[in-house]
Amino acid sequence: MANPLTPLERGQIQLGQATAWTIFDAWGNPLYEAGTVFKDAAALELILMDAYIEQASDDRLASPVTPANPAPAKTPPTSNGTATKSEKPLQTGQTQDLNKDQNKEANSIDLDSVKWQVGEVFYLQVHDNPGMRYTVRLIGYVKHKSILVTAPTVDGKGAIIRDGQTFIVRSFPGKRAYAFTASALKSVYSPHAYLHLSYPKQVACTAIRQSTRANVKIIASVSVGMPEQTAAASLADMSLGGTSGILRKEIGQKGDRGVIKFKVTTAGEEIYLILPVIVRSITATENTEEFRYGFEFVDVPSQSKIFLSSFVYQTLAETE
Repeated sequence: MANPLTPLERGQIQLGQATAWTIFDAWGNPLYEAGTVFKDAAALELILMDAYIEQASDDRLASPVTPANPAPAKTPPTSNGTATKSEKPLQTGQTQDLNKDQNKEANSIDLDSVKWQVGEVFYLQVHDNPGMRYTVRLIGYVKHKSILVTAPTVDGKGAIIRDGQTFIVRSFPGKRAYAFTASALKSVYSPHAYLHLSYPKQVACTAIRQSTRANVKIIASVSVGMPEQTAAASLADMSLGGTSGILRKEIGQKGDRGVIKFKVTTAGEEIYLILPVIVRSITATENTEEFRYGFEFVDVPSQSKIFLSSFVYQTLAETE
C-alpha cells in the first residue's frame, strides 16, 4: 500500500457493481480486492461503517478505474463464512440514519445497529460534574435491560458510584463516534466489580474522519532528512493521519522522511510511540526563531496504530 488511506464514501461503492478499489480496514489490512461485487444491502451497510481506500498522493481521490483483469465477482462472506444473504437486513430507519451520517451530523440510531465488541473502551463523563471522567470497558449487555461495564476507578481504586448517577457515555470504534446518556443502575462487587448502566433507547452517531484532530500538548523528538537532523518539537494537535507542532530550528525540507518519537498515556498505560513520518509543510511563525511543521504518518505498524487511535479518540472524548 503506497498511499495513505481515506474513508470509503457511500457514493464510491454500489450494490451489484464491481468495486474500483481494494478496500482496507482502519489498520491498512486488505478486506476486499478491487472487482468485488456486493449484492446484499445489509452487508454493504456494515462495510461502510469501517472501510477505507487508498488516497492519491496529491490529496485527491484517484479516479475510479476498473481493473484491467477484474477478479471474478465475489459475494463477501459473513463472519461465520456463510453467504451474506443469510444476514438479517437492516430496518429502513436504520439505513436512513446511516445514510444521513455521511453529512457529518449526529444522528440517532438504535443500539442494535451498533456493532460494539466485548472489551470496547467507553468514556464516562459525569453529567452534573463534567470534569469527572472514567474509562471503562464493555463486558456485555442484556437487551433492553442494561449495559455491563467494568467498574470505574480513580488512581487504581474503585470509584464510588451511586445508583441513579447519570453519565454521558462515549465510544470511538472504527471511524464513528457514539454517545448516549445512561444512569447507573447498580454496582456489583462480587465475584468481580462491574457496573450496570441503563440501556439507551437511542445512540447518537457521528462520522469521524482521518483528519479529525485532537488538541494536545506533547514534547516530541523529530528526526528527518539525509543526513539525519534531529530537533525537539512541541506538538499542538494530532489525528490518525498526522500531527503538527513547533520546532525551535529548521531541519530537513518538505518531502523528507523520518520518525517522530513521543510518549502518550491511553487507557491507563504509558506508551512510547515511534512513528514514521513525511514532512508535508514548513512555515515560519511570527517568532523568527520558531517554525511550524506539518507531519503525515506513513507506514505505521499495526500495533502503533492501535495505540495512536486509542490516544486520539480518548483525547477527543476528554475535550468534548
